[in-house]
Amino acid sequence: MTITYNFEGRTVLVTGAAQGIGKALAEFFVASSARVVVADRDATLLNEEWGGGNDNVLPLEVDVADRTSVDNAIAAVVAKWGSIDVVVNNAGIARDSVVWKLTDEQWDSVLAVHLTGTFNVTRAAVPHMRSSGFGRIVNVTSYTGIHGNIGQSNYAAAKGGIIAFTKSVAKETARFGITANAISPNAATAMVAAVPAEKLAEMTATVPQGRFADPSEMAAAVAFLASDEAAYITGVVLPVDGGVSM
Repeated sequence: MTITYNFEGRTVLVTGAAQGIGKALAEFFVASSARVVVADRDATLLNEEWGGGNDNVLPLEVDVADRTSVDNAIAAVVAKWGSIDVVVNNAGIARDSVVWKLTDEQWDSVLAVHLTGTFNVTRAAVPHMRSSGFGRIVNVTSYTGIHGNIGQSNYAAAKGGIIAFTKSVAKETARFGITANAISPNAATAMVAAVPAEKLAEMTATVPQGRFADPSEMAAAVAFLASDEAAYITGVVLPVDGGVSM
């Protein structure tokens, strides 16, 4: 790794931080001297991964789909560290099925975690960012949110909604020193690991670089969008996908 950042004095919240991309992002921010809130609804996994007692890490059990859970978490962060400077909305789930077999639960749960969760965290954090005159919001979307995918109409709707949400928030908050951007990743996560081998081989063949990224390869892009240097970048969706979106 040749790119380094210094987030000393910044408070960073990463949702879905117990595994995968979220965990890799949180580790990068910790290594960059930030105060890092690692949020996840899986308390057991969160404790296993982040229960080491680092004074600059605050593990919080948070269900992003639950507004009260989110509001309580943001209040706890501000009470402990006085600010919330960077939010990375990464939490996500998959409940795949073709549309005529898609259940209410599959639709509602995916929209609740991805889209409503992104809204809940952003809405709770923005007032504190406005007060300080600084904020960075980085949302995790997907190629599927632009192009769709068979068996993922719920996921595509949620990720497409996040793109539109990001652009709207970017316009609303720009005058307060807040930026809102998104990344479109293509990493080897638990969701990817659950794909049947034959289908996974087909998916890999569509990647110009011929592989899925390690989750850690998403970190530098997110850190850049969260940095002081990216102050004039807002409302963009940055593909970090090995060329899939070309």
